[in-house]
Amino acid sequence: MIIHIVQPGETIYSISEYYSIPVDRLILENGITNPANLAIGQTIVIVQPETLYTLQAGVTLESIALQHGTTPMELLRNNPYLSDRDIIYAGETIVIRYQTNKIRTIATIGYAFSYIDKSVLIKTLPFLTYLTIFNYRVTSEGEIIFRADDTELVNLAKIYGVAPMMFVSTMAEDGIVSREVSYDILINPAVQDRLIDNALNIMKTKGFYGINIYVENITYDNINVIAEYLKRASEIFHSQGYKILITITPATNIDTPNVSFEKIDYSKLYGFVDGIIFSSYDWARSYSYPNAIFPVNILSGFLDYIVSIIPPEKIFLGVTALGYDWTLPYVPGATEATIISYNSAVQIAAENGIPIQFNEAAQSPFFYYMNSDGNLHVVWTKDARSFNARAGLVEEYNLQGLSFWTIMRFDTQMWFVINTQYYIEKLMVNG
Repeated sequence: MIIHIVQPGETIYSISEYYSIPVDRLILENGITNPANLAIGQTIVIVQPETLYTLQAGVTLESIALQHGTTPMELLRNNPYLSDRDIIYAGETIVIRYQTNKIRTIATIGYAFSYIDKSVLIKTLPFLTYLTIFNYRVTSEGEIIFRADDTELVNLAKIYGVAPMMFVSTMAEDGIVSREVSYDILINPAVQDRLIDNALNIMKTKGFYGINIYVENITYDNINVIAEYLKRASEIFHSQGYKILITITPATNIDTPNVSFEKIDYSKLYGFVDGIIFSSYDWARSYSYPNAIFPVNILSGFLDYIVSIIPPEKIFLGVTALGYDWTLPYVPGATEATIISYNSAVQIAAENGIPIQFNEAAQSPFFYYMNSDGNLHVVWTKDARSFNARAGLVEEYNLQGLSFWTIMRFDTQMWFVINTQYYIEKLMVNG
């Protein structure tokens, strides 16, 4: 894999000619939305195909996979645009294999709300081991409130060999958790029992593979109580054959230019669960200081600490494809950033003729621009280099895998980078 950085004067045609890859394939594989006006500093992932196949009349993904010794899921990962189709067309060329040196198999987790666009979900499922459905909020009495019917999502996941996981938290859709509800649950075993029983009933009824619990607001003072709660829950869930994961947002300080993590003893938790997802701290960070999102240099320091207290095979590293656009000057607690996709950020840079810069330590692209009202903005986002660096940490630290918040949009380039490095574990029969 080569990550090409667009230079002044380059066009999609000159890059295509240089690497001997057709223009339409470069656009397709990278999800490029601005081919006629590339931004300086934009990333384009280059991977040469090893085996191409021209579709014949009457073939199916299953028959093509059988003929070439691969799987339909691998074909969909190599050609995700096929997921948008009800039929495949004779004469079209698809990639059977790329010239990659995949390191190993990893597990992946995708978080989705119940209202996810089905076409986005179907395109993403081949890349997932688990689908965590963000649909269940708990109350201080241990009741569970669901937002919408997620039966179709559960069934779709299973068709693609993906294990559907019930996500339980006190969190609203805006990312705000209820400390009061969390406290009420932790101090009351009767409430815990009611919550666990309600979760079991939902998992059995809906056909979930297991549960993913968001363990909120962990502190030095409450971690022992949390451990007791997880011990209680895991004994019951495991006895019923369900897998249990927990999601943790590391305690951080993100209100200054220098992000820092608190060294809480998370080792007290891992013995009761099948995996711990350390998710990025930007679930609701739109009022935070303008900076890179989960900078790799800070993340590496955090992982150095975490793998010293938790077996790495229990750890999932959280990744987000989100970027943020801040209006300057930044006013703490008042300046709210706007969520922005990488393609939207690239479009802004291209239209304004602004080169995208790159922070090597954080492994994050950024740039400044003036909007039509004359206000100065700064954008921090992620590109192929960002995803490549974060994916590389899985191998460096021998982690169980990667977790993605969220999969509500399909990030073509991100999945292309992941697909060049890893095979994806499938737990369900259809995978």
